[in-house]
Amino acid sequence: MSGATAQMTGLAAPRRLVVLRHGETDSNAKGIWQGQLDHELSERGHAQAKAAARALIPLRPSRVLSSDLRRAQVTGQDVATACGVELSTDERLREIHAGGWQGLTGTQVRERYPEDAERLLTGEDFRRGGTGETIAEVAQRARSLVDEVIASMEPGECVVLATHGVTARSLVCDLVGLDQQQSWLAIGGLRNCHWALLEEGRAGWRIAQWNVGPAQALATDGATA
Repeated sequence: MSGATAQMTGLAAPRRLVVLRHGETDSNAKGIWQGQLDHELSERGHAQAKAAARALIPLRPSRVLSSDLRRAQVTGQDVATACGVELSTDERLREIHAGGWQGLTGTQVRERYPEDAERLLTGEDFRRGGTGETIAEVAQRARSLVDEVIASMEPGECVVLATHGVTARSLVCDLVGLDQQQSWLAIGGLRNCHWALLEEGRAGWRIAQWNVGPAQALATDGATA
């Protein structure tokens, strides 16, 4: 429901969270596990971030929070600038630490960590790359921040969280109460500069949109204007 529709029906607009994945990096394009390696956006990634920023303006976010890793921070700053709000960073929105996988391609991970690669396919939660984080740990640290954000949100407020692929999916699923293993198998990951829109209802938070990008968002906005 749009803000205008909510006003006409007398209903208060729901509180909303936008969980946004960062723009593309060269490592994304090469299929490299970045984890918490701090990589810059590629030229394409910068263009994606600016397009996402323009598409998110109609949601009128009041705040943008981002991971402190550059690829998410730059993406978040583009959104904050376009929407005329401040950006703040928090390391709790960082990507999963992938241990020994960091800097390796998917093919190299399968060659060097064959048992882990098999676990990944089945959705099993385990410590990535031997010394990295588990999905449960990522969800816990990201959720600790989001609980603070939610506690401070006013009715009808929208907040953007600029983060990373694994962190985004684990956070969203934790917030709406989906099983992490099942969601890993059943829900596709967010593409670069695509997002999930969550809305708060009487029974808690729900996923209103998933894997929405600038093209879909602008098309939807135009159709309902």
